[in-house]
Amino acid sequence: MTTIGVDVGGTSVRAGVVDAGGQVLARARGSSHGDPIDEICRVIAELRAAHEVTAVGLAVAGFVAQDRRTVMFAPHLPWRDTPVADVLAARVDLPVVLEHDANSAGIAEHRFGALKDASVGLLIALGTGIGAALLIDGTVYRGAFGVAPELGHLRVVPDGQPCPCGKRGCWERYCSGTALAATAKDLGAGDLTGRQVADAAHQGDPTALAAVREVARWLGEGLALVADAYDPEVVAIGGGVSGSADLILPDATARYRELMTGAGHRPTARVVRATRGDDAGMVGAATLAAALA
Repeated sequence: MTTIGVDVGGTSVRAGVVDAGGQVLARARGSSHGDPIDEICRVIAELRAAHEVTAVGLAVAGFVAQDRRTVMFAPHLPWRDTPVADVLAARVDLPVVLEHDANSAGIAEHRFGALKDASVGLLIALGTGIGAALLIDGTVYRGAFGVAPELGHLRVVPDGQPCPCGKRGCWERYCSGTALAATAKDLGAGDLTGRQVADAAHQGDPTALAAVREVARWLGEGLALVADAYDPEVVAIGGGVSGSADLILPDATARYRELMTGAGHRPTARVVRATRGDDAGMVGAATLAAALA
Protein backbone atom coordinates (compact mmCIF):
# COMPACT_ATOMS: atom_id res chain seq x y z
CA MET A 1 0.00 0.00 0.00
CA THR A 2 1.37 3.40 -0.97
CA THR A 3 0.18 6.89 -0.09
CA ILE A 4 1.28 10.43 -0.85
CA GLY A 5 2.70 12.73 1.80
CA VAL A 6 2.86 16.46 1.05
CA ASP A 7 4.91 18.86 3.17
CA VAL A 8 3.44 22.35 2.70
CA GLY A 9 5.71 25.13 3.90
CA GLY A 10 5.67 28.87 3.57
CA THR A 11 7.53 28.85 0.24
CA SER A 12 7.55 25.29 -1.10
CA VAL A 13 5.51 22.14 -1.57
CA ARG A 14 7.40 18.84 -1.32
CA ALA A 15 5.56 15.60 -2.01
CA GLY A 16 6.47 11.94 -2.07
CA VAL A 17 5.02 8.50 -2.66
CA VAL A 18 5.68 6.56 0.54
CA ASP A 19 5.36 2.82 1.16
CA ALA A 20 4.35 1.02 4.36
CA GLY A 21 7.97 0.87 5.49
CA GLY A 22 8.42 4.63 5.36
CA GLN A 23 10.51 4.61 2.19
CA VAL A 24 10.06 7.44 -0.30
CA LEU A 25 9.57 5.89 -3.74
CA ALA A 26 9.17 9.06 -5.81
CA ARG A 27 9.25 12.82 -5.25
CA ALA A 28 7.80 16.00 -6.70
CA ARG A 29 8.28 19.66 -5.80
CA GLY A 30 6.43 22.91 -6.28
CA SER A 31 5.89 26.39 -4.86
CA SER A 32 3.35 27.35 -2.22
CA HIS A 33 3.09 30.94 -3.49
CA GLY A 34 -0.27 31.92 -4.92
CA ASP A 35 -2.95 29.26 -4.40
CA PRO A 36 -1.26 26.30 -2.66
CA ILE A 37 -4.19 23.99 -3.46
CA ASP A 38 -3.52 24.27 -7.19
CA GLU A 39 0.15 23.40 -6.73
CA ILE A 40 -0.62 20.54 -4.34
CA CYS A 41 -3.04 19.10 -6.92
CA ARG A 42 -0.35 19.42 -9.59
CA VAL A 43 2.32 17.49 -7.66
CA ILE A 44 -0.21 14.84 -6.64
CA ALA A 45 -1.19 14.36 -10.30
CA GLU A 46 2.49 14.11 -11.25
CA LEU A 47 3.09 11.36 -8.71
CA ARG A 48 -0.14 9.49 -9.51
CA ALA A 49 0.83 9.29 -13.15
CA ALA A 50 3.41 6.62 -12.26
CA HIS A 51 2.16 5.24 -8.92
CA GLU A 52 -1.10 3.84 -7.61
CA VAL A 53 -1.90 5.51 -4.28
CA THR A 54 -4.79 5.21 -1.86
CA ALA A 55 -4.81 8.48 0.13
CA VAL A 56 -3.03 11.78 0.75
CA GLY A 57 -1.62 13.31 3.93
CA LEU A 58 -0.67 16.97 4.26
CA ALA A 59 1.94 18.20 6.74
CA VAL A 60 1.06 21.87 7.22
CA ALA A 61 3.08 24.70 8.77
CA GLY A 62 0.13 25.99 10.77
CA PHE A 63 -2.53 25.21 13.37
CA VAL A 64 -4.67 22.23 12.42
CA ALA A 65 -8.05 21.57 14.06
CA GLN A 66 -8.53 18.45 16.17
CA ASP A 67 -10.52 16.72 13.42
CA ARG A 68 -7.55 17.26 11.07
CA ARG A 69 -9.82 18.61 8.33
CA THR A 70 -9.36 22.36 8.80
CA VAL A 71 -6.35 24.67 8.93
CA MET A 72 -7.24 27.23 11.59
CA PHE A 73 -4.25 29.48 10.95
CA ALA A 74 -1.11 29.23 8.85
CA PRO A 75 1.12 32.30 9.20
CA HIS A 76 2.80 31.96 5.80
CA LEU A 77 -0.13 30.51 3.83
CA PRO A 78 -3.51 32.02 2.83
CA TRP A 79 -5.49 29.66 5.05
CA ARG A 80 -7.69 30.97 7.87
CA ASP A 81 -10.31 28.48 9.13
CA THR A 82 -10.08 26.80 5.73
CA PRO A 83 -11.45 23.24 5.21
CA VAL A 84 -8.33 22.25 3.29
CA ALA A 85 -8.84 18.48 3.56
CA ASP A 86 -12.35 18.58 2.12
CA VAL A 87 -11.42 21.02 -0.64
CA LEU A 88 -8.41 18.94 -1.68
CA ALA A 89 -10.26 15.62 -1.45
CA ALA A 90 -12.91 16.92 -3.84
CA ARG A 91 -10.20 18.03 -6.29
CA VAL A 92 -8.10 14.83 -6.32
CA ASP A 93 -10.84 12.27 -5.52
CA LEU A 94 -8.82 10.66 -2.74
CA PRO A 95 -9.16 10.62 1.06
CA VAL A 96 -7.13 13.43 2.65
CA VAL A 97 -5.92 14.05 6.20
CA LEU A 98 -4.08 17.06 7.64
CA GLU A 99 -1.47 17.28 10.38
CA HIS A 100 0.81 19.94 11.80
CA ASP A 101 4.23 19.63 10.16
CA ALA A 102 6.10 19.06 13.43
CA ASN A 103 3.60 16.38 14.48
CA SER A 104 4.03 14.71 11.08
CA ALA A 105 7.79 14.67 11.56
CA GLY A 106 7.35 13.29 15.06
CA ILE A 107 5.18 10.47 13.72
CA ALA A 108 7.85 9.57 11.16
CA GLU A 109 10.56 9.54 13.83
CA HIS A 110 8.42 7.37 16.12
CA ARG A 111 7.52 4.85 13.45
CA PHE A 112 10.79 4.73 11.54
CA GLY A 113 13.46 6.79 13.28
CA ALA A 114 15.03 8.12 16.45
CA LEU A 115 11.87 7.94 18.62
CA LYS A 116 11.03 4.36 17.65
CA ASP A 117 9.37 2.50 20.54
CA ALA A 118 9.79 5.42 22.99
CA SER A 119 6.93 5.48 25.50
CA VAL A 120 7.16 9.27 25.73
CA GLY A 121 9.00 10.71 22.75
CA LEU A 122 9.65 14.36 21.98
CA LEU A 123 10.80 15.84 18.69
CA ILE A 124 12.31 19.32 18.75
CA ALA A 125 12.95 20.71 15.28
CA LEU A 126 15.41 23.61 15.24
CA GLY A 127 15.02 25.60 12.04
CA THR A 128 13.88 29.16 11.44
CA GLY A 129 12.09 28.73 14.77
CA ILE A 130 11.31 25.72 16.94
CA GLY A 131 8.76 23.08 16.04
CA ALA A 132 7.85 20.36 18.50
CA ALA A 133 5.86 17.15 18.70
CA LEU A 134 5.04 15.03 21.74
CA LEU A 135 4.07 11.38 21.33
CA ILE A 136 2.75 9.34 24.24
CA ASP A 137 2.65 5.59 23.60
CA GLY A 138 2.79 6.41 19.89
CA THR A 139 -0.13 8.86 19.96
CA VAL A 140 0.39 12.52 19.14
CA TYR A 141 -0.55 14.85 21.99
CA ARG A 142 -2.33 17.85 20.45
CA GLY A 143 -3.88 19.56 23.47
CA ALA A 144 -7.53 20.51 23.83
CA PHE A 145 -7.69 22.56 20.62
CA GLY A 146 -5.04 20.93 18.44
CA VAL A 147 -2.17 23.42 18.81
CA ALA A 148 0.09 21.82 21.45
CA PRO A 149 2.99 21.81 22.08
CA GLU A 150 4.21 25.26 21.00
CA LEU A 151 7.50 24.89 22.86
CA GLY A 152 9.29 27.50 20.77
CA HIS A 153 7.18 30.16 22.44
CA LEU A 154 7.93 29.24 26.01
CA ARG A 155 9.31 32.44 27.54
CA VAL A 156 12.84 31.78 28.76
CA VAL A 157 13.96 35.40 29.16
CA PRO A 158 11.46 37.83 30.72
CA ASP A 159 11.30 40.96 28.55
CA GLY A 160 13.91 39.42 26.25
CA GLN A 161 14.28 39.59 22.50
CA PRO A 162 11.07 40.32 20.56
CA CYS A 163 9.47 37.38 18.77
CA PRO A 164 7.25 37.53 15.66
CA CYS A 165 4.53 35.85 17.74
CA GLY A 166 4.13 39.12 19.67
CA LYS A 167 5.81 38.05 22.91
CA ARG A 168 9.36 38.71 24.11
CA GLY A 169 11.98 36.23 25.26
CA CYS A 170 10.66 33.15 23.47
CA TRP A 171 12.90 30.09 23.48
CA GLU A 172 13.24 30.04 19.68
CA ARG A 173 14.76 33.55 19.72
CA TYR A 174 17.75 32.04 21.56
CA CYS A 175 17.79 28.50 20.19
CA SER A 176 17.19 28.03 16.43
CA GLY A 177 18.88 28.59 13.10
CA THR A 178 17.78 32.21 13.26
CA ALA A 179 19.20 32.52 16.77
CA LEU A 180 22.51 30.98 15.68
CA ALA A 181 22.92 33.59 12.93
CA ALA A 182 21.87 36.45 15.23
CA THR A 183 24.24 35.33 17.99
CA ALA A 184 27.16 35.08 15.57
CA LYS A 185 26.40 38.59 14.30
CA ASP A 186 26.32 39.94 17.86
CA LEU A 187 29.76 38.38 18.36
CA GLY A 188 31.12 40.17 15.29
CA ALA A 189 30.79 37.53 12.58
CA GLY A 190 28.78 39.72 10.20
CA ASP A 191 25.65 38.77 8.26
CA LEU A 192 25.71 34.99 7.92
CA THR A 193 23.00 32.37 7.74
CA GLY A 194 22.68 29.78 10.47
CA ARG A 195 24.02 27.15 8.07
CA GLN A 196 27.06 29.30 7.27
CA VAL A 197 27.77 29.76 10.96
CA ALA A 198 27.51 26.01 11.51
CA ASP A 199 29.87 25.34 8.60
CA ALA A 200 32.37 27.84 10.01
CA ALA A 201 32.13 26.20 13.43
CA HIS A 202 32.96 22.82 11.93
CA GLN A 203 36.04 24.44 10.40
CA GLY A 204 37.12 25.67 13.83
CA ASP A 205 36.25 29.36 13.52
CA PRO A 206 36.31 30.67 17.12
CA THR A 207 33.46 33.17 16.72
CA ALA A 208 31.21 30.56 15.12
CA LEU A 209 32.11 28.07 17.83
CA ALA A 210 31.19 30.63 20.49
CA ALA A 211 27.80 31.15 18.81
CA VAL A 212 27.20 27.40 18.67
CA ARG A 213 28.06 27.07 22.37
CA GLU A 214 25.54 29.81 23.20
CA VAL A 215 22.78 28.07 21.25
CA ALA A 216 23.72 24.78 22.92
CA ARG A 217 23.38 26.45 26.33
CA TRP A 218 19.90 27.65 25.49
CA LEU A 219 18.94 24.27 24.12
CA GLY A 220 19.93 22.76 27.46
CA GLU A 221 18.00 25.43 29.37
CA GLY A 222 14.85 24.69 27.38
CA LEU A 223 15.27 20.93 27.61
CA ALA A 224 15.33 21.22 31.40
CA LEU A 225 11.97 23.03 31.33
CA VAL A 226 10.51 20.50 28.94
CA ALA A 227 11.79 17.56 30.97
CA ASP A 228 10.12 18.93 34.09
CA ALA A 229 6.83 19.23 32.20
CA TYR A 230 6.80 16.02 30.12
CA ASP A 231 9.50 13.69 31.52
CA PRO A 232 10.32 12.25 28.06
CA GLU A 233 12.18 9.00 27.51
CA VAL A 234 13.83 10.17 24.28
CA VAL A 235 14.28 13.65 22.80
CA ALA A 236 15.14 13.78 19.10
CA ILE A 237 16.66 17.01 17.77
CA GLY A 238 15.77 17.66 14.13
CA GLY A 239 15.65 20.60 11.74
CA GLY A 240 18.49 22.34 9.97
CA VAL A 241 20.48 23.01 13.15
CA SER A 242 20.64 19.26 13.84
CA GLY A 243 23.34 19.10 11.18
CA SER A 244 25.61 20.48 13.91
CA ALA A 245 24.44 17.94 16.48
CA ASP A 246 28.01 16.80 17.12
CA LEU A 247 28.88 20.32 18.29
CA ILE A 248 25.62 21.15 20.08
CA LEU A 249 24.24 18.06 21.78
CA PRO A 250 27.07 17.28 24.25
CA ASP A 251 26.94 20.76 25.83
CA ALA A 252 23.15 20.95 25.61
CA THR A 253 22.68 17.56 27.26
CA ALA A 254 25.10 18.41 30.06
CA ARG A 255 23.28 21.69 30.71
CA TYR A 256 19.89 19.98 30.69
CA ARG A 257 21.01 17.34 33.19
CA GLU A 258 22.46 20.04 35.43
CA LEU A 259 19.33 22.21 35.50
CA MET A 260 16.48 19.70 35.61
CA THR A 261 14.58 19.41 38.88
CA GLY A 262 16.03 16.61 41.01
CA ALA A 263 19.25 16.56 39.00
CA GLY A 264 21.31 13.51 39.84
CA HIS A 265 18.38 11.73 41.49
CA ARG A 266 16.15 10.82 38.55
CA PRO A 267 16.56 9.22 35.12
CA THR A 268 17.30 11.52 32.21
CA ALA A 269 16.06 11.39 28.64
CA ARG A 270 18.31 10.24 25.85
CA VAL A 271 18.95 13.29 23.65
CA VAL A 272 19.73 12.18 20.09
CA ARG A 273 19.75 13.51 16.55
CA ALA A 274 16.60 12.85 14.50
CA THR A 275 17.22 10.44 11.63
CA ARG A 276 14.56 11.12 8.97
CA GLY A 277 15.84 14.55 7.96
CA ASP A 278 13.91 16.65 5.47
CA ASP A 279 11.67 13.70 4.56
CA ALA A 280 10.15 13.43 8.04
CA GLY A 281 7.14 15.68 7.42
CA MET A 282 6.02 13.99 4.21
CA VAL A 283 6.68 10.48 5.58
CA GLY A 284 4.67 11.17 8.72
CA ALA A 285 1.76 12.66 6.74
CA ALA A 286 1.78 9.69 4.35
CA THR A 287 1.79 7.31 7.31
CA LEU A 288 -1.33 8.98 8.68
CA ALA A 289 -2.96 8.81 5.25
CA ALA A 290 -2.42 5.05 5.15
CA ALA A 291 -4.97 4.69 7.97
CA LEU A 292 -7.64 6.21 5.69
CA ALA A 293 -7.35 3.55 3.01
